[in-house]
Amino acid sequence: MSMNTGLDFELRKLATLAPAGYFVGLHIRFAAPLISFQSYDQAWLDHYTQQAYALRDPTIAWGFSVTGSCRWRDFGIPDTFGILKEARSYGLVYGMTVSCGPIASRTIASFSRADREYEDSEMARIEAVVRRLHDITEPPESLSRSQIEALNCVANGMRHAAAAAKLGISESAFKARLNSARQKLLARTTAEALQRAKEYKLL
Repeated sequence: MSMNTGLDFELRKLATLAPAGYFVGLHIRFAAPLISFQSYDQAWLDHYTQQAYALRDPTIAWGFSVTGSCRWRDFGIPDTFGILKEARSYGLVYGMTVSCGPIASRTIASFSRADREYEDSEMARIEAVVRRLHDITEPPESLSRSQIEALNCVANGMRHAAAAAKLGISESAFKARLNSARQKLLARTTAEALQRAKEYKLL
């Protein structure tokens, strides 16, 4: 099973456990996740973005304060701006948040349903999935020299044939190097791999 297939498999589990949607922010660094996934209704996402709620969201404040899992009703953190109350009008009536990882690379994920509170067993299953996602998306500490060379060629706008000729390898070998870089960086496209390599300061 490829890394991306593994991610998709875990995300499908979360979708069944969060019928009103979820947001997973993996390895939050400098206030932004390195990778994120979400399935909330677009109307809520648009409203949330327009109101800049991320800066005041009690689920995020809780996630940076502690690790573990907690129902939204049990946070003990003031929802000064009424964000969770507003979310209910978009179908996010009941919810829970999971937080894991070191503060410098924290993963925070929230899940919601409209019909009832989460049971303890469901929370444990969700937390286990989030921890697996956190572990398998841990950014690599380095890329191989051949992977760096291949990505740099793409970054410089070279076509595959020209890049392969420059490196003295076949075009299929060049594509294999790009593919290995994509897999290591959990990227679906070369452009995404290049962006992540830069973000991780690997180039």
